[in-house]
Amino acid sequence: MAKAKFYYNSETLSYQPVEKKPKRIARDAFLYMIAVLLIGLIGFVGFSTILKSPSERATSQELLNLKFNYELLEKRMRESDAILKEIQQRDNNIYRVVFEAEPISEDERSAGFGGINRYQNLEGFKNSSLVVEATKKMDILAKRLVVQSKSLDEIVKLAKNKSEMLASIPAIQPVANKDLKRMASGYGVRIHPIYKTRRMHWGMDFSAPQGTNVYATGNGVVKTAKRSRKGLGNHIVINHGFGYQTTYGHLNKILIRRGQKVKRGDIIGVVGSTGSSTAPHLHYEVKKGKRKLNPVYFYHNDLTPEEYETMLVLSSQENQSLD
Repeated sequence: MAKAKFYYNSETLSYQPVEKKPKRIARDAFLYMIAVLLIGLIGFVGFSTILKSPSERATSQELLNLKFNYELLEKRMRESDAILKEIQQRDNNIYRVVFEAEPISEDERSAGFGGINRYQNLEGFKNSSLVVEATKKMDILAKRLVVQSKSLDEIVKLAKNKSEMLASIPAIQPVANKDLKRMASGYGVRIHPIYKTRRMHWGMDFSAPQGTNVYATGNGVVKTAKRSRKGLGNHIVINHGFGYQTTYGHLNKILIRRGQKVKRGDIIGVVGSTGSSTAPHLHYEVKKGKRKLNPVYFYHNDLTPEEYETMLVLSSQENQSLD
């Protein structure tokens, strides 16, 4: 039974019971109910969070583990990508340069995957975008690793053939020229001896008496041994492998045959003045792939640094060629 409440009446000088009005009673009852509901809701939320079922707790823990492992995977992929990029940089700018192999383009290394949607089976889930993105990164990283692995396999093969390559690349002058006085005209734009116009001269001319020996400048196989009255006249083309070819023009005699193997220093012919030539000389060209290169860069085996500097100066002079 609720206790009665009294108040002191100063007029009657006595205590009188407190009488609650109906509106106040209703208000108090409403506030009480609201308070009970709020306390119940807070308690339910709190207890539902703390007192999860075993399956709910296991699922929450699994999600936390997956998030942690994904962050570790992201970190490892970034580290692996950084290491791979360093290897690729060294591969293109050091290894492939040393062995004179063409660098691998970034497009080839980073090419994506075309065609059908490779990740369709990963779509439609709550975290599909996260999983698909991670899988794409792994696939691209794996492809870059495959490309780099094949490149290193190629470098290993080139390293094994390094001694053969060094013996094959043109590295000496095609005629005896110790005093450097036989270099008549270099690579570049020169005055044509017949037409008297400026034309590109794709090789070097060495003036020498008719019958002077002409030497193979590197190991190789004779690709062409042709006798002609036009152009280069009697001329020889040697395939040295590794993308290199050398041409020897205006010969008086050809002393080798097509398909014959030759070594650096072998006598392959003698100087003449056949074809479009105005005087006895040897026209010599060096080709790498489809490009004709300046032969002056390939005399390192028989010139001192001082002689090489002199040869560079002589070959750069814009004089008249002999063919």
